[in-house]
Amino acid sequence: MKNKTHLLVCFFILIGCGISINAQDLLETLEKEYPDTPQYEFATFKASRISIGHSIETRKKGILEIQAFNRFWNIPNYGGQSFVADKLSARLALEYGISNRLTFGAGGSTLDGIFDGFLKYRLIRQRSDGKGSPLSVTLFQNGSYRSKRNRPFPDVNRFDEFSDKLAFTSQLLIARKFTPQFSMQISPTYTHRSSSAFSEDPNNQFAIGIGGRYKLGGHVSIASEYYYVINPLESIDTYDAFSLGVNWELSDVMLQFHLTNTRAMAEDAFIMQTPNNFNFKDGNLVFGFNAIFVLHLNQKQP
Repeated sequence: MKNKTHLLVCFFILIGCGISINAQDLLETLEKEYPDTPQYEFATFKASRISIGHSIETRKKGILEIQAFNRFWNIPNYGGQSFVADKLSARLALEYGISNRLTFGAGGSTLDGIFDGFLKYRLIRQRSDGKGSPLSVTLFQNGSYRSKRNRPFPDVNRFDEFSDKLAFTSQLLIARKFTPQFSMQISPTYTHRSSSAFSEDPNNQFAIGIGGRYKLGGHVSIASEYYYVINPLESIDTYDAFSLGVNWELSDVMLQFHLTNTRAMAEDAFIMQTPNNFNFKDGNLVFGFNAIFVLHLNQKQP
């Protein structure tokens, strides 16, 4: 009887071992077929602009973004007034997602006749699962062409040759989404101007930008940016660009309202060549309005 009992015990142990081995093999197979999927943060900023400057966000593949940016301001002792402000500057631009990481954009502005194009590449994405990078990093490269002189301020560029009117801006956009409501970004910036009208002005300039977004609730958030120029121009007085405003998201439309001291909208102009301080005097306080429309061009048909 004891021998039969021992045989039964051994039999069940062998069956248990076999089940355990098969279960382990099954788990290993499932792990290979369904690996741990990285969890990334999304919508660190809800648009490609925080307010006046670029955010880390790139467009998804096949997404076309249509942008209409406006700046309104008054001029002291100005004889006439058009609509609600003495002066208006506008920029029309397009941005397209070549891939989920790479975006191309181009546009032109009326104030200084600057036409520019750029590339943005999402190098690193912030992980939300406690693994990988705690930051998002995007590379930005811009090239601009200034087609006319910036009046009434002295122009710091020569206009003799085509190349004299070119400028290039490189940025390393580094951001972190701390909470679902709060995100911040630091933007080390380098600008090279191909020519200079004054020998004392540097052709190569450096700046540090800092921006943030705080979600108030629903689809409304406040946003602010500040750019500190490390080696400013010497021939004219310039000031650091600053903005404070509200972003309002409406499905595929983003509306951005802000108060700022900069009238220009290309990076080399508004970061390095802002001639007004931020205060409530006429000519210094600028009202900005950005309208961003998103079109989905690669929607798959069911």
